[in-house]
Amino acid sequence: MPLAFETLKRGIIAFGFFNIDVDMILLDHYFLFADFCKLVSDFAQAPQAADYYSAQFEAYVIEKADAIGDLMGAIHGVNYHGFIGEVYRQFPFPTRPEEFKQRPDDHKNRPIVEAIIQAYATKKTLPFLFESRDSRITIGDYQFSMGVFGKLIRYIWNGGAPGWKNNERPLYITNMMKNILQSNLSFFKDL
Repeated sequence: MPLAFETLKRGIIAFGFFNIDVDMILLDHYFLFADFCKLVSDFAQAPQAADYYSAQFEAYVIEKADAIGDLMGAIHGVNYHGFIGEVYRQFPFPTRPEEFKQRPDDHKNRPIVEAIIQAYATKKTLPFLFESRDSRITIGDYQFSMGVFGKLIRYIWNGGAPGWKNNERPLYITNMMKNILQSNLSFFKDL
């Protein structure tokens, strides 16, 4: 379940896993596969003296809110329009609340989700920037304070709002955290 996070210039936006069977992360109107964790891993391995870090990543961008869909309507099985609706039609919300946990094998459904999103989104290359003098991270059009960026990482580590099923994390998460723990950047020491 995505949660609300504060950006520096665009107010509060939604960020997070939006379906427990999918390794895709929603960042407002960007949809990123969990390859985002590799991006964070690479950043964590930057040299200690890095005052500036720049990378690019691919994301699916949905410009029209209606094409995104209605998360709560899809969860409750009453509104399956848009991309999120199509995903929930394929991977419905569990009938038993105790089954509402992010699946550690969520990446196995990537080909299905990638086929669905292509009807709704444009694939774009976006910037990922770290600027130490301004203490901010830029992800596409969104800027975050270092503190909020740390919250985004903790959210992913925890498996979102429901948490990981059986507290078991996928390899893309454990690799990210391993690189964070081995990082020489002072930012990651406070995480």
